[in-house]
Amino acid sequence: MLRRGRPVEAIDAFLACLQARPDFALAYVNLAETLRSLGLLDQALWAAQTAQQLLPDQPEAHIVLASTLHDRSEYEAAELEYRRALDIVPHHPGVLSSLGNTLHAMGRLAEALSLHDRAIAAAPEDPDFHYNRAATRLAAGDYARGWSDYEWRLLREQARCELGPGWRGEDIAGTTILLHAEQGLGDTLQFVRYAPLVAARGMRVVLEVQPPLVTLMRSLPGPEKVIGFGDSRPPFDAHCSLLSLPHVLKTTLQTVPAHVPYLHADPSAIQLWAGRLPEDAGLRVGIVWAGSSHREDAGAHLIDQRRSTTREAFAALADIPGIHLVSLQKPERSETPAPLANFALIDLMPGVADFADTAALIANLDLVISVDTSVAHLAGALGQRVWLLSRYDACWRWLRDRSDSPWYPRLRIYRQPRPHDWSDVIARVRHDLIVWTSETNRRSSVAPAT
Repeated sequence: MLRRGRPVEAIDAFLACLQARPDFALAYVNLAETLRSLGLLDQALWAAQTAQQLLPDQPEAHIVLASTLHDRSEYEAAELEYRRALDIVPHHPGVLSSLGNTLHAMGRLAEALSLHDRAIAAAPEDPDFHYNRAATRLAAGDYARGWSDYEWRLLREQARCELGPGWRGEDIAGTTILLHAEQGLGDTLQFVRYAPLVAARGMRVVLEVQPPLVTLMRSLPGPEKVIGFGDSRPPFDAHCSLLSLPHVLKTTLQTVPAHVPYLHADPSAIQLWAGRLPEDAGLRVGIVWAGSSHREDAGAHLIDQRRSTTREAFAALADIPGIHLVSLQKPERSETPAPLANFALIDLMPGVADFADTAALIANLDLVISVDTSVAHLAGALGQRVWLLSRYDACWRWLRDRSDSPWYPRLRIYRQPRPHDWSDVIARVRHDLIVWTSETNRRSSVAPAT
């Protein structure tokens, strides 16, 4: 039933089996994996621990327990279980790669790469193992080899493209190329910067993106036409995913095309949104505390739980003199929010129709503070000052152990010191916001009259 996409019925079947045979250890393994696939991690942990107790010499029990612990961000415990599995099956490529992912999450990139190399040596045609190594290489700044590995994502089932083989950098000046978005909104906002570079090679660029981005993308120089998913595609001679362009154009850490802004808000829309904001003195600081929940995808939902915080966490910034906090949070997470005492939050997001509106609102702000979501990319692409709040197991695009980003010159990164610990991050943001506000106000007070 699980393989048929009916996990709830599968759980019922496993529980019925265990009621009849409480010592049937493999049923606990399968139950744990099914619960984990649904994001029910507390229940999965119980089932996995039971399986491990019943099957201490079987790698499957250690693997499912390790995977569950990893999903719970209990990385040290996950590492121990993966290593116990490797004691039993030393060359198991799946365990090697999964342990590499766990070490990557802890920032131990060199060790992670060694494990990914071993996994690929054992199973050289498995795209998942190359994809995992790509994330670690890219996080380490090894773009030359990382982008190459990242192309293996196109062989994974969820990323297959129906358009056939893509453009690989050959000279096709004078033809029409379709550049298409592939993953999330943030990915599109980050990598659409390559579209003008492709147009500069003499190709007519048709850009296909998610519908909420269409209006905004028409401000991007280069494309002759911007369409949304589901729109009729004009004829084209070649195509390329936006996320393949860094590989095609041979981007290194030193050659990231970081000129900003490359997206622009409409001047009339900027003026419109300016009229909806307070006119009194003070710095306007946009905040985003959560990304899209992705409840339809258990894996993406788990990542969202790690990258997102709460509106209440930002209340620690509300009493800083001289600032107005402005919500940039999607209505999905801000519908009818309960008022918080002493937390004055300006919320105009119910009137935002798409990213063009959000861009115009951001253009009226002095700073954007956001968790790792599409709004942070939007603000960065607009050339806005951005403070990014990054989860402990940071996305590969933010590299490791640095507070800046080669992708967005005005972005500063605040990293969690421990999984799920936002209090330390917010405390550092509060300190720096007080300092920045004070310095900005002081510069304004001594500026010569014009």
